[in-house]
Parts: sequence; structure tokens; C-alpha cells
Amino acid sequence: MIFSDFLRPNNLSQKMMRVIFSIYLGVTCLITSAQFLAEYLKTQNSIANELKQLEETVRSPIATSLWQYNKNQLNVLVTGLLKMPIIKGVDISDKDYNNMISERSYTRSSVPLSVFKTESDLFWTLNGKEIFLGSLTLYSSSEVVLERVFFGFYLIAITAIIKLSVLFWLFIWAFNRYLAAPFKELMAQVSEVQANQNISKRIELSVNEDNELKQLQDNMNRMLSTMEDDRKRLLEDERAKRNWLEDAVAKRTEALQISNYKLKWLAARDSLTGALNRGSFFETGQQLLTLSQRRKLEVSFVLMDLDNFKAINDTYGHFIGDQVLIHFIKTIKGLLRESDLVARVGGEEFALLLPDTGIEDATRIANKIRIAIGASTVKVEDKTVTYTMSTGIASSETGCYSADELFKRADLKLYDAKNKGRNRVEK
Repeated sequence: MIFSDFLRPNNLSQKMMRVIFSIYLGVTCLITSAQFLAEYLKTQNSIANELKQLEETVRSPIATSLWQYNKNQLNVLVTGLLKMPIIKGVDISDKDYNNMISERSYTRSSVPLSVFKTESDLFWTLNGKEIFLGSLTLYSSSEVVLERVFFGFYLIAITAIIKLSVLFWLFIWAFNRYLAAPFKELMAQVSEVQANQNISKRIELSVNEDNELKQLQDNMNRMLSTMEDDRKRLLEDERAKRNWLEDAVAKRTEALQISNYKLKWLAARDSLTGALNRGSFFETGQQLLTLSQRRKLEVSFVLMDLDNFKAINDTYGHFIGDQVLIHFIKTIKGLLRESDLVARVGGEEFALLLPDTGIEDATRIANKIRIAIGASTVKVEDKTVTYTMSTGIASSETGCYSADELFKRADLKLYDAKNKGRNRVEK
């Protein structure tokens, strides 16, 4: 459990412990590696000196064998050298530096990681003059060095592991005793204050030392005292304002409800005629279509367009044109049910959505409206205006309950009514 907390710390003290111990572990590994390297180099230097001494010892017998051309004796000397633990190879070359003997105590498949050597020239003294005979090279390897230093390495590693293990548990004990445990106690008491919403409670740690945690405890207690005083003051202010706010809110709520109703009504209406605007018509119409589909009731879509309305505007002016639009809405509303939707969807284009109405009934209603409009007049000041309308009708009897699709179909029928001479209903 402790080791897993060290590997995956979830609080500040454990993270600090991991950082400090990781730094110590890194420094220890670095120092231990330096000790290993120093011991290795020292042992290698010692073996090199031994090689030098051996080379000085056997130099004279080998030189004698070369001078006397005693091949057997030379081979015996080389074999004896290879039996020595520190020697892994022997090279003897003649005066022209041609290899006479090159022997190794290892095979090609087991070559050591590193090889080092000592080399010297061989001479024979004749009549006070030195005659160069060749050279002698003795080889040793890293395996010899490792065999010598293995026990030392072992002791160094064991010592490092013991120190790391002891210090690891000492670190854990020290951090738990002086940091982790007090922090846990502090957080537990803070959580209790937060959970119970009891700012009158004060934090009391079991730490007796006058350290940073003790200072943190005192500062938090002072903060709690300040919060408690502020809370009392705020409660008093709240009581003083609550009654006034309740009266003000009640009055404002009533006014806002009235304003919101007016705003919603205005937002859904055409500002000139008071009919539904295009967006509100399609939104409400689609809801009505969905409801009718569930109840398996037919709905008819009627699209109406005032004939030659541009000519009315051009002849009498836009003010009278607006009065014609207002007159049209007032006239058709008297011929519709309360459940029917009527909207201005374009400049002089109006739409009806007639729930629970088949296409034949919708056609009768559209013709009644057409006749009423054709028979009516609009009188403004000294001017009298008459006008007609063309109508296209689409029905949901084909299984279509989409407001957009019904609009498209009714628009095509309206186009047919225009092409066939206007002032007519097409279904």
C-alpha cells in the first residue's frame, strides 16, 4: 500500500516524498556507478602492471629462444603464459614485425568486451651490442578485471541497496509523521466544516510544534471567524431588504407578465394586419399538423394572393394599399372559425390552415371568401377600391403533414389560378 502510494502519489506530501527520494536515488546510483568505474579502472591498472612484470620476467627466456631458434622452447613458454589467469593472449613477431606466434585463450565466439595489452621489444646482447630480435605482446581482458572486482562490486551494490531500503522507510516515516498525517488531519477538519456548513467550528490540530502547519491552522481559524462575522452581518442586511424586495418583485412580476404577453402577441403578429406572421404561422401550423396526424384528421392549406395588388399601390398609393390589406384580413376573419390559422406570409400573400377540414370543404370556404372579397369595396377618403384574389389549396389527405410541403403544393395551385385568369380557386 505504501509502495503503491509512492509510485502513484495523490497528495502533496507523497509527491514531495517521491521527488526527494527520487533525487536521492539518482544521486546514489550516480555515486555507485562512479565507485564501480573507479574500482574497475584501478583493477585494470593493477592487472596492466602485473602484465608488465610478467613481460619483464619472460622477456629474457623468449629472447634466448628466438636467438637460438628453439621453436619448441618458445612454444612451451607461450603455453605456460596462456595458463596464467591474467593472460588471455600472446603475440611474438620477428625483427621484420611478422607474426611468429599469435595465441589466444578464448575463441572467436567468446571474445571479451574489451582487451588491453603491454608490448615490448626483444633484444640479444652480443659483444656489448644489442641486436633487435622482434617484439612481445601480452594481452589481458575485461573478464579478468571483472573477476577481480566482482566481490567488490557485490559489496558496493549490497551496501547501496541496504542504504536505499533503510532511507526509503525512514523517508516514509518522517513524511507521514511530520507532513502527511498533520495534512490529513487538517483536510479532514476542513472537510467537516465544509460538509456541515458550520463556520463557527474551529480547527484544532494535534501538532504541538510552532511550525508552518500551526500557523496555517491559526490563519484558517481567523478566516473562519471573519467569515462568521460577515455572515451575521449579511443575514441582518438580508432581513432588512427581504420585505422590500418581495413587494417590489411582486409588483414587477405582474407588470412583466403583462408586458411579456404583449410582446409574445406582437412578436407573432404582422404589424399592419394583426394576422400571424410567417414564422409564427409555420411554427404553430406544424404543431397543429402533427396533432392532426396523430388523430388521423385531415388538414387543408389555403394560399391566397390579391390580384394586381401592385397596380393598386401604383394607382392609389401605398397608404390605400395598406388599407386594402387590412380590409382583406377583417373580411375573411368573419368567415373563419376560431381554430383556423390565418397569416400574412408575403407582401399581398396570405395563408390559411384549416384543421379537421377536407379539400372539398376547404374549397367551399375559399370560394365563399373569394365571393365576399369580390363583392366588397374599400373606401378611403374620396376613393373607392375594388379587388379580387386568386387561391391555391393543398390537403393532407395524401398523407402529407409537413407545413413546408403543403405550402409548396398550394403555391403551385395558386400559380395555376393566376395563369387561368385570376379571381378563382384551384385545388
